[in-house]
Amino acid sequence: TGYFCEQHSKLYLMHILKTSILSGLLLTAAACISCQTSEPCSWKEMEKVYNQISPPTFPDKTYVIPDYYNGKDSLYTDAINRAIEACSSQGGGTVLVPDGEFLTAPIRLKSNVNLHLSDSTILKFTTDYNETVLTRIEGIDCHNISPLIYAYGENNIAITGKGKLDGQASTDNWFAEQRIRGIKAENGETVNEKTLLYQMKADSIPVKERVFEKANGIRPQFINLYKCKNILLEGFTINRSPFWLIHPLLSENVTIKGVKMQSHGPNNDGCDPESCENVLIEDCDFDTGDDCIAIKSGRNQDGRKWNIPSENIIVRGCFMKNGHGGVVIGSEISGGYRNLFVENCRMDSPDLDRVIRIKTSTCRGGLIENVFVRNVTVGQCREAVLRINLQYENREKCNRGYAPTVRNVHLKNVTCEKSKLGVLIIGLDDDKHVYNVSVEDSRFNNVKEGKNRISGAKDVTFKNLYINGELVK
Repeated sequence: TGYFCEQHSKLYLMHILKTSILSGLLLTAAACISCQTSEPCSWKEMEKVYNQISPPTFPDKTYVIPDYYNGKDSLYTDAINRAIEACSSQGGGTVLVPDGEFLTAPIRLKSNVNLHLSDSTILKFTTDYNETVLTRIEGIDCHNISPLIYAYGENNIAITGKGKLDGQASTDNWFAEQRIRGIKAENGETVNEKTLLYQMKADSIPVKERVFEKANGIRPQFINLYKCKNILLEGFTINRSPFWLIHPLLSENVTIKGVKMQSHGPNNDGCDPESCENVLIEDCDFDTGDDCIAIKSGRNQDGRKWNIPSENIIVRGCFMKNGHGGVVIGSEISGGYRNLFVENCRMDSPDLDRVIRIKTSTCRGGLIENVFVRNVTVGQCREAVLRINLQYENREKCNRGYAPTVRNVHLKNVTCEKSKLGVLIIGLDDDKHVYNVSVEDSRFNNVKEGKNRISGAKDVTFKNLYINGELVK
């Protein structure tokens, strides 16, 4: 009687079972009669997600940082935190950092506060921290030295304006050789604070005992918003970060718009939503030392314990330059992921490794599903336009046996002018854990190997995909 998309075919199948009608169903076609559109229902779902995301608003009251400065301190930390506290306790508004350069230690955002950076503001952060807070480092729960900007359990918070946030990270401090590479232990293994945290996780040490403080602290995130709701980050530039740049964690209703992320240090991911729901990343520029966007949901047993997926994330109108991947899911993805929508983005750099990347392993487990990409233009990338890898970092020491599943990954109207491969899929030994992957109406030119490379996957289809001018059958 008509055609249904996957979503509505399930609903119709329930109707069939109830009424004992056993015919008249086609599961795949160009249009769904229930959605009433020629577009797949996935993109209608994106509009529903978009309508659920709304930036916070703030009362028309302004608190200016110099009004809270005592004129004696070399740092503006106390003035900034006092202004934020006053603003929040009095019902909210805007905390204004005026034009100029201000040196500060880590600061805390509070509910109903918009921290606004004037056009010529430079907020510089010191590189020696003492305060310790609850957070996650690479998907592992711990207590660590404070991120440069931190909030826990707050509602209606924002950082806005065209000013600059400068973490001052360099090889003289956060990127010193010992912090990055570690030191060799007696057994010959390289050890640093991060490897100690990994061992604590593997040994099931309670989170309250995973404490990294003062000189033994792990390099912190720049912005970490933990268990927060109604977040807006807009307009500013962020650079020289010690670690990940923007890390929303277990948060809801997040808008990141027009932010320039420029930082080339180790582990300098641009934006890492972790176990977050309803996130919009729009019109942002990424020029980073690691993944531009990397979606997370916890690592190994810590992620499985929480079992909270990231879901409903929209990425559109962004420009990705350098980075290990443009839009990435993983690898700390044990809680799973569902519903990613990427559209109208540009990517271009010889130092951009992949365009769309999914990385996970049998350490992680979890279900990754419903990844939809359209209208993406790529100048060049180093390796592949789409890479799905279920054998990421196979040397990792962990409890194996948690086979992940990746399904429902669809690319449409993606062009790339230079790469090594088109699609690269590395599944497990069987073909049961990667399936329902498609590339449609796309052209990959100057592909060095002139092909796709696929193993351990099924139901991988190509429709009007051209590689080096030739139709892929």
